[in-house]
Amino acid sequence: MLIIILTTMITRSIKLKLLLPALIILLAFPLFASQPIDFSTLNRQDTLKKYGEDSVTCVINLSLYREFFKQWRASDFTSTATFNEIIKPWNWVFNNCPLGSENIYVDGARLLQYRIENEKDQNLRSKLIDTLMMVYDQRITYFPNHFSKGTPQEGSILGRKGIDLYTYDQERYEDTYNILKKSVELEGDASDGTVLVYYFRSVIKMARKGLVDSTMIVDVYDQVIDILDHNIEALTKKGDTKWVENYKNFKGNIDATFEPFATCDDLVRIFDSKLKKSPNDIALLKKITNMLDKRSCQDSPLYLSASKKLHSLEPSPESAYLIGRLLIREEKYSEALSYMEEATKMTDTDKLGVSYKLYASTLTVLKNYPRARQMALKALEINPNDGNALIIIGDLYAASAKDCGDNEFTSKVAYWAAVDKYNRARNVDPSVAEAAGKRIGTYSAYFPDMSTIFFHDYKEGDSYTVGCWINETTTIRAAK
Repeated sequence: MLIIILTTMITRSIKLKLLLPALIILLAFPLFASQPIDFSTLNRQDTLKKYGEDSVTCVINLSLYREFFKQWRASDFTSTATFNEIIKPWNWVFNNCPLGSENIYVDGARLLQYRIENEKDQNLRSKLIDTLMMVYDQRITYFPNHFSKGTPQEGSILGRKGIDLYTYDQERYEDTYNILKKSVELEGDASDGTVLVYYFRSVIKMARKGLVDSTMIVDVYDQVIDILDHNIEALTKKGDTKWVENYKNFKGNIDATFEPFATCDDLVRIFDSKLKKSPNDIALLKKITNMLDKRSCQDSPLYLSASKKLHSLEPSPESAYLIGRLLIREEKYSEALSYMEEATKMTDTDKLGVSYKLYASTLTVLKNYPRARQMALKALEINPNDGNALIIIGDLYAASAKDCGDNEFTSKVAYWAAVDKYNRARNVDPSVAEAAGKRIGTYSAYFPDMSTIFFHDYKEGDSYTVGCWINETTTIRAAK
């Protein structure tokens, strides 16, 4: 009411005509603005640009619609009467002073979502969806940058636009795909998880309608999973467990959607065709090995051939590790040796520990026991409580027992050293307790019996140094 009275009074004075917009804005601004204004810099041209030719009416309608919107929000967006009061003033500012406030578009999207969700007439509903899309477009046009950060926000707004279009009209999946594709391109690793979910769903729809090749599904899956993994890693480092869980849920949703298209046969068919066209494409080779690894398709010949090709073009300890692991699985132990040797140069300690153990296991098969123990000990340097590394050493000692003695006594003493390692493994690493326990039971039966110990002038409980290449001090025990 105060604004209307002042408006009437001021319009009667010609001398104050040029001051009218600024004065009205000064009085009404706190009711609708999200940011304070420095009125010392405000001039007639600024007012015309922000509030249009009829700045008085713009300010009044902004104030009216915002006040009613607050009431509607207070009703948890359920009061139809209040909603109806919002529409006229909001529609006026949307059409006549688009720069008046970014709230026009933020609130406008909420208003149109409500109308769409409650509209039964399909023709009118379709028009309302078009209007909602226009609201997002106009926001990008007039407010391309974030109000506080000053950074571009087109990608973020397009994300909201694409989600709404998918939600309210799933037949327009091609439009949704193009909108969300651009959003992800602009936002990159900053893409919202929900946007990534809907983007991938739109690609699935496009592929099912034959508008894109099935390779697009794999490409986009790879793209969105990389973004999610990046965010999970970053949020984990920050200790933000809530959002880590949210992003894991986004990832689970996408994985579930991808599952029908993720059989090893399908992936191999898609990638084999692409690789034949670009056999030296390093980016493609990395994508093939990463994707097949993620989907547990390492048994495919394509995985090994792509890994070898990648290693020849861009050698690295990581690619050597992948190849060595595959060759071990195929029992090509001699061929695996050089790759596993190179894999021990990795800087990732977790992977390095695994590579040392794989290398040790390979050397064990090839009966290079001293070198195998060296690699297992390297793994223990990384993790002193690695039960698997201790079991490897125990197995080496047990395998050497007969070769490290020349009589009934000395050919069995290595079993003491082996069981020592199994006992330690069981004590420090619960994950290997069962495997260690079985070995203890098996090899304890191979200890020398009491009479053999006595015959060689020893007794239970004495210290004994196992010779040969083992050279470990242990305690004499009799078989039970």
